[in-house]
Amino acid sequence: MNTESLEIAKSHYQVGRVAFENGQYREAVENLEKASALVSRNTKLGGEVNIWLVTAYEASGRGEDAIALCEKLKRHPYSETNKQARHLLYILKAPKLKRPSEWMTEIPDLGKLPDNDAQTRVTIKSRPTSNTKKSPEPEFVDLSQVNTKDNRFIWLGLIVIGFILSYLVWLSF
Repeated sequence: MNTESLEIAKSHYQVGRVAFENGQYREAVENLEKASALVSRNTKLGGEVNIWLVTAYEASGRGEDAIALCEKLKRHPYSETNKQARHLLYILKAPKLKRPSEWMTEIPDLGKLPDNDAQTRVTIKSRPTSNTKKSPEPEFVDLSQVNTKDNRFIWLGLIVIGFILSYLVWLSF
């Protein structure tokens, strides 16, 4: 394998990883498959690419492809890769648990809405356009409508602060 195809493979591998981490699983599968085709499967890089491809397959709903690739990776010459493949295979073959429907929230498919109903109508308040900016007028508050009764919270807070300060002074001696 020449260095040019290795660089292209590494580029696809990086793009695939970033796409996977951003939740773009189809794009991740495409790039990881391209990277896998360009590198030798029995190398360390080939193992890493294929382990990522297994997780991308599973995330994109291609569980059978993920299991088949994991079966191949169990016999990989690089020990870390075959160890990861065995762990992933154990997880992929584990029985799926049923979740009660009350634990789930169904998200409606908004793609089925007609185009007219999907549009949101927004009303915009038009402001008078003038070239001169007016300074904002101060807002006056009617103090007869403000609750100015003492709720004793301030006194309680001051007493607590006084106790804490006196305790700290007592500790310093």
